[in-house]
Amino acid sequence: MAVKLNENREVVERIKEGLKKKDGFCPCKLGRLPENKCMCQEFREQIADPDFEGYCHCMLYYKSKD
Repeated sequence: MAVKLNENREVVERIKEGLKKKDGFCPCKLGRLPENKCMCQEFREQIADPDFEGYCHCMLYYKSKD
């Protein structure tokens, strides 16, 4: 298993700008809740799932099974 940044630099830069504006909270989620702090709870749960492979909600991170 490996978690890495999206290979698309433009996406990464946009999301990072959004994270700065929202003090580290996911720019794609409503509310400044602890579970929305990047790396969000949703993606942490997906990482824990051995069958999951794909991007987090905002497309910043990608989890591969390898």
